[in-house]
Amino acid sequence: MEAIDFSRFDAITFDCYGTLIDWERGILNALQPVLAPRGIDATEDELLERYARHEAALEAGEYMQYRDVLAASLRGLAREFGFDASDAEAGAFAQALGAWPAFHDTTPALRRLRERFKLGVITNCDRDLFALSNRRLGVAFDWIVTAEDARAYKPSLEPFELAFETIDVPRERILHAAQSLFHDHVPGKQLGLTTAWIDRRHDRPGFGATPVASATPDLTVPDMKTLADVALG
Repeated sequence: MEAIDFSRFDAITFDCYGTLIDWERGILNALQPVLAPRGIDATEDELLERYARHEAALEAGEYMQYRDVLAASLRGLAREFGFDASDAEAGAFAQALGAWPAFHDTTPALRRLRERFKLGVITNCDRDLFALSNRRLGVAFDWIVTAEDARAYKPSLEPFELAFETIDVPRERILHAAQSLFHDHVPGKQLGLTTAWIDRRHDRPGFGATPVASATPDLTVPDMKTLADVALG
C-alpha cells in the first residue's frame, strides 16, 4: 500500500455513489421491478455495463437533473432489450436512489474520520436525492457540492472548481477519496488534488457501472475502513 502523510490534510472530500453508497447494488435492485416481469435474462455485469454507457453519455451532454439522467438511462437500457419503459417505471427508478444501500463500512469510517478532518462530498446528484442518501450515511458533512449546484457532472472539472470555491481549506490541504478513476481521479489529478482510490473491486470484480479510465492515485485502499485506519494511524 502506498503511503501519504495525512498531517498534510485538514479536509477529506468524497465521491458518494460507488464510494460511500453501493450504487451498483442499488441500480440492480431498482432494475428488477422493470426487467423481471418482462422475462429479461442478463447477467449483473451486462446490465451494469449497458446502464453505464447510457448514464455516461447523458452526463456528458447538455446538463439535466440527475433524476432525469436516471430516468433516461433506464429508458435507453429498456430500448436495448426491445421495450419501452413507462413514465411510472422511469420515475420510480429515479426515486429508488433513496433506497440504494450504504456500504457496511461507510458510516463507522466517516464517524472516525470526522474526529480529525472536516468532511465534504462532491457528488453527481441532485440535492434532494442526495439528501435521501445522506440519511443512510449518518454523518453531517461540512460541505456538499452537487452536480445540480455546478450544472455539470464529473468528470467535468466544474464540480471540483465549485468545491474549491466553497471549501474554506486550501486545495493542497484537501484529500479527495473516490472509487471511480473515470469520474474522480482523472479530473482530480488534472487539478492537482491528492487522491485516494477506494478500490472496491473486491466487492464487484466485473466491469461494473463505471466507465474504464486510467489514472494514478496517490493512495489505494480496498475500502473505507482501511482509509480510516491509515488516516488515523
